[in-house]
Amino acid sequence: MYDDLSPTSRALLLLELIQNSPGIGASRLAERLGVSERAIGRYVGIVREAGVPIESTRGPYGGYRVGRGARVPPLMFTTTEALALVMAALDGHHNAADPADPVGSALGKIMRVLPASVADPVDAVRRIAAGRGQDPPTPEPETTAKLVQACSSTSPLRLAYRLNSGTERPMDVDPWAVVVRHGRWYLLCWSHAKDARRALRIDRIRTVETLDGTFTPPADLNPKQALEEQLSEGWKYQVEVVIEAPFDEVAPCLPRALGRLDAITPTTTRLIGSTENPGWYVEQLTAVRAPFQILKSPELQAAAEEIGRRLLRSVQPPE
Repeated sequence: MYDDLSPTSRALLLLELIQNSPGIGASRLAERLGVSERAIGRYVGIVREAGVPIESTRGPYGGYRVGRGARVPPLMFTTTEALALVMAALDGHHNAADPADPVGSALGKIMRVLPASVADPVDAVRRIAAGRGQDPPTPEPETTAKLVQACSSTSPLRLAYRLNSGTERPMDVDPWAVVVRHGRWYLLCWSHAKDARRALRIDRIRTVETLDGTFTPPADLNPKQALEEQLSEGWKYQVEVVIEAPFDEVAPCLPRALGRLDAITPTTTRLIGSTENPGWYVEQLTAVRAPFQILKSPELQAAAEEIGRRLLRSVQPPE
């Protein structure tokens, strides 16, 4: 089974067997590796020379185990296993993406001993998740790993995507970036069928197939900003608001999910977006401490009037 392996590779396999089965005997190791018991002693010596304390016990019930407190490289994770570990840590610990946090520091140590082919997509997910919120569902790690790798290699994909109705639709896309917003994981991509930018929820992606060729992503792509803009589009009620304040004063007050902000003049800013909930949208606008005018959507104007009347009633003395 392992006839073509080098002594070093056999030593690493031996280390993995000892880690997984503490107390395993020389005869069992020899059987698993397809070598003699005498050769097992040589491979144990190679592992010890690498600085890993392998303890041995003689006798009929003796065997090998890794000494306690050892820092044992390499960690033999697949990409999916490593991503699952990191995503579970990020879900259960808000600051796990922060290297200064104890959990984040532990994840960093694990990633430093992983092969580059495994560590790179894991690190990408870790950086993507920095500052994210806590809002399930978390997508499948294997699916996320494939998407992150496709974004890195600029490989087009064919996806099976579950719609709100529950039906699945095949989609050919150019994957630009994996982005986390308020705990929900999205694939920001270009849809060939729609010939437009799309943000797909990763927990709804059922299958991922890599297609031939490559693509060129937008040179000036800001994934988080593009996702916020994408999520603000396509809703039932179209919005246009003119705010009598400079862009730099307005931008910090409004969530990007409300839409796109443009500076009309040095003292005037325009907001273009859409919403399914006019009342909620108007409430967000009240965070701006400057006069504004709703130019589109009678529904938004009606919601603003109702909120204004409600606020006025709150300061009127009871009859």
